[in-house]
Amino acid sequence: MRTCRDAVLDAFVRLECRHGRGNFQLEEVVAETLAEDPQYKESTVRTHVTSRMCVDAPDNHASVYPDLTRVDRGVYRRR
Repeated sequence: MRTCRDAVLDAFVRLECRHGRGNFQLEEVVAETLAEDPQYKESTVRTHVTSRMCVDAPDNHASVYPDLTRVDRGVYRRR
């Protein structure tokens, strides 16, 4: 079963290939994720990027993943 985490990681790969860079604004990641996987709520995608998947975020969830790094305010990079 495809998860929101999978959708976000795939969005990063597509953005990296399309733009030739690794750092992306939260809005870019959310838009790319929802364009390909519209079944997720915007708030769910935002929570995954900023909290569940970010190593720099406080551990506020039962399941967290060290997939992303926050490089600046609202800017994330895949690890």
